[in-house]
Amino acid sequence: MSLDAPHLSGSVDASGLHIGIVVSRFNENITRALLDGAVRALKEHGSRDEDLRIVWVPGAFEIGTIAAAMANSGRFDAVVCLGCVIRGDTAHFDYVCQGAMDAIGAVAQRGDIGVGNGVLTVDTLEQAQQRIGGSHGHKGEEAALTAVEVVRQLQNLER
Repeated sequence: MSLDAPHLSGSVDASGLHIGIVVSRFNENITRALLDGAVRALKEHGSRDEDLRIVWVPGAFEIGTIAAAMANSGRFDAVVCLGCVIRGDTAHFDYVCQGAMDAIGAVAQRGDIGVGNGVLTVDTLEQAQQRIGGSHGHKGEEAALTAVEVVRQLQNLER
């Protein structure tokens, strides 16, 4: 591809988009901060309260179920997935992370809805805290704006 070829650049204008947000209750001290950041970023970029639908689920594993239901409903332009899985002493961490990522990835691969993946998979609580406004940025904000940018890119491709 030539560098002179037309390039589509994304937009994070959330105005008029209907966005579903799926949040895990497990590690709620972290996930609530992820949610606060996601909502803040969406509103800063044009979202209104009435265009956002927040659904809480028990844990990260269940996020994909609701994200898929939102995508299948046809009522949402984007889905933002927020959760936090902290490594423990058993293999449970690996199974939950893999299941959550596979399910979220399946929704993203549909190619008809923007998906933002803000599910933290970390070794320690400190690492999670660094991802809600610390040295690693704010992953809730990033996931929300990523979902919006993907929607806008999908719209560009339709033209």
